[in-house]
Amino acid sequence: MPSNFGDHEQKPNDPSGNEQRQDAEKNVGRNPHPDFGEVQTSRPDWRPEESWHFTKTVDPDWRLGRGANDNGESLKKKHIEINPYEDGRPAVFNYKLLISAIIPRPIGFISTRSEDGDSTNLAPFSYTQVINHDPPLFTVGFAGGFSNAKDTLANLAATKECTINIVSEHFLEAANATSINAPHGVSEWALSGLTPAPCTNVQCSRVKESIFSVEGKLFSTQEFESRATPGKKTGVLAIIEGIRFWAREDALNEGKNLIDPAILRPMSRLGGIMYGRTVEGCELPRPDFEAKQESGETGGLIKGKVEGQ
Repeated sequence: MPSNFGDHEQKPNDPSGNEQRQDAEKNVGRNPHPDFGEVQTSRPDWRPEESWHFTKTVDPDWRLGRGANDNGESLKKKHIEINPYEDGRPAVFNYKLLISAIIPRPIGFISTRSEDGDSTNLAPFSYTQVINHDPPLFTVGFAGGFSNAKDTLANLAATKECTINIVSEHFLEAANATSINAPHGVSEWALSGLTPAPCTNVQCSRVKESIFSVEGKLFSTQEFESRATPGKKTGVLAIIEGIRFWAREDALNEGKNLIDPAILRPMSRLGGIMYGRTVEGCELPRPDFEAKQESGETGGLIKGKVEGQ
């Protein structure tokens, strides 16, 4: 059996900020519900019959120069300016604002293993994105600096490898469970009930339930310092190179270059404790300037940049 296949418990003496994580979560106040169970009970059941489908765009007849498709309604609304460094503004306000505004965000479900191989970690990160295809590069953002790195970042920095797994509907609850503030020595694999699967070029496991996974090698990191509290390290950006992809056979096309969203059914992060579901899409071809010009659609619209734009 490959060395990376299996559920290795985390070492009880691993250094970590578990207590700090619990305090930080209380400070953030992500969950707005005093009794979430009661709120959950009042809501409609999940609709498994919701299948992936396409719709038209809001205005299929939209032409160049028309602007927003809401007949100017958005122009009637007032904007409020926010200074992220305003005196007395807690940094957590910026966090809550940004995670509620920059949505939906992909979830990078990251699996890592410690340098000695005795400890594993599995956790979701919504500061995740693909940024390049040749080489395949991904970014993952971590809260806190290297000096108080949580297990995923500590393992990634030490071993230079991880797997990035995409979260789908069929294991949403299990993926969310790995964000639990469990004591060290407790495995997220066991708590979630998810299945570790072997990889080819990295020692850590991928999530077998995941329809698309990436074996990754650490490309570079950048640590960030607080503007409000100089000297305090508040975050780390990791750039990860994808060196192997794993795609479930029924979701992959014959050319091995497309994943079917109807099979992937990805989940995303919204603000607070909300998740987003993707079951609907629309298509828009990228416009061709010459074709638009020949059709006369650019008439009167070809102008240089002016002040105020």
